[in-house]
Amino acid sequence: MSKFLLPIIFLITTLLSSNAKEISKKEEYVVVLHGIARSSDNMKELASFLGKNGYEVINIDYPSTSHKIEELTDIVNLEMSKKIVDQKKINFVGYSMGGLIVRALIHKFKYKNLGRVVQLAPPNQGSEVADFLKDFWPYKKIYGPAGQQLITNQKDFDNIFGIVNYELGIIAGNSSIDPISSFIIKGDDDGKVAIEKTKLEGMKDHIIIDASHTFFPTNKKVQKQALFFLKNGKFQHQTP
Repeated sequence: MSKFLLPIIFLITTLLSSNAKEISKKEEYVVVLHGIARSSDNMKELASFLGKNGYEVINIDYPSTSHKIEELTDIVNLEMSKKIVDQKKINFVGYSMGGLIVRALIHKFKYKNLGRVVQLAPPNQGSEVADFLKDFWPYKKIYGPAGQQLITNQKDFDNIFGIVNYELGIIAGNSSIDPISSFIIKGDDDGKVAIEKTKLEGMKDHIIIDASHTFFPTNKKVQKQALFFLKNGKFQHQTP
C-alpha cells in the first residue's frame, strides 16, 4: 500500500510547494474598489488582469448605496483587515466613487506600507450630473447617502479626503454613451464625469483614454495603463 501512497504524497507536496512559490512571488497587494451602485463582479476582469501580472488582488464588495462615504470607508477598511495578513505594500485601484473611498481610506488610516494609487474615472471634484439629479427621488433612492456627496461643491468633504501626498495616477475618459448627461456636463467627459473634474492637486500623472464611464473597468487600454502606473509610477503616454 505504501508503494502507491508515497508517489501520491510526493506529487501533492510538489504541487503545494509550487503553488506556495507562486503566491510568494506576489510581493504586493492591490485593493480594488468598485463604483457606486456596482459590485465586485464589475471589477473581476480588471482584478484577474492585475492578478496575472504579479499582484495579490483583494477585490472588495461594499454596500455603496447604503451609507455615506465616511461610513463606507470604515466598512472597507474592516474588510481589508480580514484579508491582509502581512506587511506587503498595499496599492489601490478605485473606479468612480471607489476612487474617492481610496482617498478617504488613505487619509483616515494612513497605511505605513502604502504603495501606489490609481483612480479610474473618479469624480474628484464631483459631477454636474449629481448636481442636477440630487433632489430627485429616484436618484436618492438608487444612489443613497453617498450619491449626495458626488456633487461639485466638495468643500464640505475636505476633511474626509485630505491632501494627496502619495503616488496617485488618474485615468479619465473622453467617450460618452450618455448624450443627456454629456449635455449637462461642462467640457469633455465620459458620460458621467468631466475630464477636468477628475483632476487633483498633488497627482503624479494623468491620462485620457477613449473610454466611456460605464465600461471603464473592462476597457483593455484602461487596464493596461492602470498596471503600468502600478509598476512604474507613471502612465505610458504616446510619443509624438
